[in-house]
Order: sequence, then structure tokens, then C-alpha cells
Amino acid sequence: MATIDEDLSQLERDIRQLKIEYDMYFGGGRKRPPTEIEWRIELIVKRYGERGGDMKFGQRFRFGNLAQTYAKYKDVFRKRLASREEGKVQRHFGAAAKAIEAERARAQAATQAAASSAAAARVFRVVCTAPENEADKVEQLYEAFVRAKQEAGEAMGKMTRAGFDEFVRKKTKDLQKQKNCHEVEYVVETVDGQVKLKALVKS
Repeated sequence: MATIDEDLSQLERDIRQLKIEYDMYFGGGRKRPPTEIEWRIELIVKRYGERGGDMKFGQRFRFGNLAQTYAKYKDVFRKRLASREEGKVQRHFGAAAKAIEAERARAQAATQAAASSAAAARVFRVVCTAPENEADKVEQLYEAFVRAKQEAGEAMGKMTRAGFDEFVRKKTKDLQKQKNCHEVEYVVETVDGQVKLKALVKS
């Protein structure tokens, strides 16, 4: 047979568990109220409420605190049950969880949009028709290319400014001749951490 101290420890655990399971019930995690635990608590409270003289002062003090805590919880649970039955509870855990999930999805979408915007901002475009006469455009293209390389941690290798100018001039003339076009668009972008310099036919 359990001792008084063991019964009081069990009572303390049951009260704590009762609160957890009632919270689960009101939140939608349980289908029924935790009546079994409540019944067990009622038995112990009734038993020691009638045996106060069998307990020492410390035990009576502990029991009094536990009984008071249980009474307070019981009153709260009773009011919440009444509100639930009357249909006053508009929100529950399921709705709150959905709201949190929706907010998380919005935040994630915003982060992705910001990342996409940042990526788009790092893409540099310029249209050339005669690079030998468009020094400013070629210089801007070169600076964008060098900056992208630096941000990606890539080395320029043997590429010099003069070599870059010659590459753009020759590439433009070749595409104009091959594709019978007038404009060539150069695009500097970083894809999967690698810097790309693309030459696209415009018209």
C-alpha cells in the first residue's frame, strides 16, 4: 500500500498531467476530456480530505496546496467546457496552427522574393552595336564582370582589360555577321556561384 508521501507525489503528477491533457483537449489534440485522471485525483483528494489527522504538518501543508491548485484548475476547466458547449470558443489550436503556418509561408515567400530581387539586381545588361565606338558601355560591362568575379571569389585568370575589349569587339562583329543582326546584348550574371558572360542577339 502506498504511503502518504507517495500518494501526494502521485497526486502532484496527476494534477500536472491533467492540465496538459485538458490543454490538448481544448486545443483539438484529444477527442474527450481526461476524465480518468480527474476521477483518480478526486479519489485521492477525498481520501486525504477525510484523513487530515493522519498526516504530519508538512504533509497537510503539501496536500492543502495541491488540493487548492486542483480546485483552481477545475474551475478554469469547467468554465472553458461551458464556453465550448455554448459555442463561444471561436479559435482553437488547429486554427492557430494554420495561421502560424500561413504566416511562415508568407515569410518564406518574401525571403525568396527578396533573394530573387537581389539576384536580378546582380545581373548586368548592356547592348552594343559598335564596341570600338562605345567605350563607356564596354567599360561598364568590364567593371560589372570584374565585380561579379570578385563577389563569387573567382580569379580573372589571364583576362586583361585590353583582352576583354578585343573579345567584345570581335564577338559583336562575329554575331552581327553570322546572325545578320545589328545589336548584341551582353549579360553578366552569376549562376550557381559561377559568373557567366553571355552574348545574345537582339536584332
